Amino acid sequence: MKTIAPETKTEAEDSDFKPLTAQEAEQWRRRNPPVSPWKVVLGQSLVGVVVALVAWMWTQDVRAGWSAAYGSLAVVVPAALFAYGVLRQKSAPRPGLVMLGFVGWEAAKIVLTIALLVAAPRVVPGLNWLALVAGLVITMKTYWVALMVRPGVRKTD
Repeated sequence: MKTIAPETKTEAEDSDFKPLTAQEAEQWRRRNPPVSPWKVVLGQSLVGVVVALVAWMWTQDVRAGWSAAYGSLAVVVPAALFAYGVLRQKSAPRPGLVMLGFVGWEAAKIVLTIALLVAAPRVVPGLNWLALVAGLVITMKTYWVALMVRPGVRKTD
């Protein structure tokens, strides 16, 4: 393993980076288990249903509920496509191919999201844009919730 010498004396003094040993890395992996992308997609789906029901009940307008549901759908469907694509190519022979696949699936996710939003006025009768955006944003924020409530993760290290 090559090490790169610090460029300045101050940089050498300030650096407190210490590589983990194999045992420390294994302990870190046990304390920080990965989150399944499918659990995140499931969580987003559940949040989308709740947001749609709240929008419907709050406004007493079923069109607002459908609009919020469609906004959630514009997040969940592309996220499911992304999860499928990334997990399918997880064992690619070269790391560069994995990264290229990640970027490609992320681009597909963005394009599909935009296409779903463009189609919204034709698909949802009586579209309520405010409810659609609320469904979209709240469902999208589920990623952060999934990261914060992972089981087995200590809040301080």
